This record gives sequence, C-alpha cells and structure tokens, in this order.
Amino acid sequence: MEGLIRGARAVRHAGALAAALALCSVWGCASRLEPATPESGAKLRVQSSALAPGNGGELIAAGALEAGDILLSSVGTLQSLGIQLATFAPVSHALVYLGDERVAEAVGAGVQVRTIGAVLESEQMVVAFRDPQLTPAQAERVRDWSLAQVGTRYNTVGVVLSAPFVINRRVCELPLVPGPLRDACVRGFATVQLGASSDDRFFCSQFVLEAYRQAGAPLSDADPRWVSPADLLHMREGDVATLAAARPLRYVGHLKYTAPPATVTDAP
Repeated sequence: MEGLIRGARAVRHAGALAAALALCSVWGCASRLEPATPESGAKLRVQSSALAPGNGGELIAAGALEAGDILLSSVGTLQSLGIQLATFAPVSHALVYLGDERVAEAVGAGVQVRTIGAVLESEQMVVAFRDPQLTPAQAERVRDWSLAQVGTRYNTVGVVLSAPFVINRRVCELPLVPGPLRDACVRGFATVQLGASSDDRFFCSQFVLEAYRQAGAPLSDADPRWVSPADLLHMREGDVATLAAARPLRYVGHLKYTAPPATVTDAP
C-alpha cells in the first residue's frame, strides 16, 4: 500500500510538472536542473510566482522588519494589474525599509519616504524579503543613500522602454534554457532596448537595486534598469532567477495579504 501511495504521489507530481512546463513553453518560464544528491535524484525546478501565506508563508508585524529589507507589493489599480500580467507575477512595486517604521520608494512623483503604516493602508499585499548577508553598516548606507535621493525624478522613459523588453525577453525564459544562456540572452535584449534609459532617475525596482549597489552589496551585477519587481521576487531562496543573483533573498513574511475574491468553485 505504501508503494502505491508513493507511486500516486509521483504521478501527481509529474502531472503538475508537465502542466507547468506546458504553460511555460507558451509564456516563457525560467527553469533549472538541479543535480542528483545522495538523498534524491535530479530535479527540475521551475520558476514560481506562488506568493501567499497559505503556501508556506506567514503573516508578520512591522516590528519584525530590519533596515535594508526589501518590500514587494501590489495595489488594486489597473496599472498594478497590467504590470502583474506583463511579468506573470503577483507583485508590481518594490520599496526598501529604512528602519524606524519608514520606507523609501520611487513613484511617479519621484523618490519619497512614507511610513510603513501608510504603505500597509494603501497596498493590497506587502511581503518582505531580506539579504541575509547585508551587514548593519551596509544597511545604514542603504538608508543614507535612499534618504539623499528624496525628490529625485521618476524614470518614466525607463518604464516605457520596459514594456517591449518584458515581452521580448520571454524568448530567453523558455523551459530548459541553461541559466548562463538565459542570463546572456536577457542582457542582450536589455542592452539593445533599454540603452537609452536614464540612470539618474529611478523607477521602483531600479531604486532598490541601486540602493544596494551604492551600499556595496549589489544584489546582481545586472544593470538596475533591467530589473523588475518580479525579478526581485524570483531572486528569493528556492526560486529560479532570470537574471543571475549575487545571493538569494530570504523570505521574512507577509505584512499584509488580501486573498482574491472567492469564485463559485471556492464556495463551500
């Protein structure tokens, strides 16, 4: 009986993996083949956008945050929904936590500082990630540089140029494309399509990447103008990053989560 149960689980796992690969083959979805270990055989890991407390996460209070933590969020606007649909991710905005219940972010009005309370009030979902290797001194430099940028104008041109780039880069993210080739492919598209984008103005994820770079703790050697909130999400532990990450981000927890509306099939 135990053998039958294990066999059924293996079939379900294989079916789920086949379905994921079928979807990825249409839309583009980075994957990674993990070598066999003494405990298990080789595994194919597929990039995941699953992000909810129910799939292994937890809800946390703002007091659990540390300076330098990266917050990813989504709001109930058409612009946010458009970004999520384009990047196939549940997040559309990136912020950096400064400590003392303050965050810095790049928005349409430019770089600004808000309280974490204001963020939680306006966003539908807020999830925190942490660079486990960020030192207190580097976190202080992240904060100081971020505060010095307040008032810097928004990189509107960079956002506009990102629209075709987000679509074209899907070619690089087809299943089973090796990581180095995928990274080189995305960088090639970015160099051609985003070369005219300003690097002295910021959109949200560009601002976060630049803050870490200025602090001497770059999250990736990719140009910050190439990185979206979805890319930051996929730099987490256990996921598959499209652009090579210097080190994986550690999930801290959800500060806020609003479940999607229930459908007919969800009803009891």
